[in-house]
Amino acid sequence: MFTVYLLENQNDKSWYIGQTDNLKRRIEEHNIKQGGRTTRIKSGEWKLIYAEAYLDRRDAVGREKFLKSGSGRTYLKKQLRNYLI
Repeated sequence: MFTVYLLENQNDKSWYIGQTDNLKRRIEEHNIKQGGRTTRIKSGEWKLIYAEAYLDRRDAVGREKFLKSGSGRTYLKKQLRNYLI
């Protein structure tokens, strides 16, 4: 199982979008500064606010790329409209 996920920085509310085959481990890596470049340089805890599961890595990678696009961010803002209030 592969997961596309959205993390939110608890200090500045910035987002990080990624994909992994082990979500729990990956979130822990982000929070101990062993994650992506963006999460390493920002202070504060990263919290999971959205996730989608896929059976094939190629589908997860494609979805990650979409969510990182302008249309993808618009989609996420619509999906999370009640959270973002």
